[in-house]
Amino acid sequence: MSTTTIAPVRAEAGGYVVRTAGPPDIGGARAVMLDTVYRDLRSGYVPRWHADIIDPEAAYLRPARCTLLVAERDGEIVATGAVRDRGPQAPPNPRWVADRFPSGTTAQLCRIYVAPEHRRHGLARRMVRELCDFVARAGGYEAIYLHTDPAVPGAEPFWRSLAREVCDERALPGGGQGIVHFELPLPPEASHALRELPLPPEAPHSLRELPLSPEAPRSLRSK
Repeated sequence: MSTTTIAPVRAEAGGYVVRTAGPPDIGGARAVMLDTVYRDLRSGYVPRWHADIIDPEAAYLRPARCTLLVAERDGEIVATGAVRDRGPQAPPNPRWVADRFPSGTTAQLCRIYVAPEHRRHGLARRMVRELCDFVARAGGYEAIYLHTDPAVPGAEPFWRSLAREVCDERALPGGGQGIVHFELPLPPEASHALRELPLPPEAPHSLRELPLSPEAPRSLRSK
């Protein structure tokens, strides 16, 4: 395990401790994740989507530029958050979104889940802050990406308070997957600045709010 995967152990008000997960935490972390996909996402376990939940050690603990954080209270794992070094794939995601966030240089935030009885204590926001700090320390990343399911209560407004919308698939023909793609700014310590990539004509109108490169189509500069 690389030293870049180690997050400081810090206590929060209410007795919560956020730290890097180790092998003894896998069972508790998996329980939080599975409870979320069944209770909140209502998808249940789907192997092609959730293989990392079954083997978090292989997905997050062993790779040097990935990590899994947990929040613990009174010896119980109550929240999780992770970074993996791969971007969104196409399909099922739009091709231009996958091209904007290539694997290797994209840090994807995922599995930011909090057990229901421990929500509204700032744990999710704390996880995001710690994960972004990890991305800066790891080096080599050029973007921080995530997606969320707006059907999950509170998920969409939470991410809109922190991140910049890249694509709301609900606005695509047929509604896409119904998810929203976001980008977070890299922390100042990161070695690369956020990229301003040329945007394709099929990019949704929501992207007109973003800074565009000189090569972006004129259609995206209106309004």
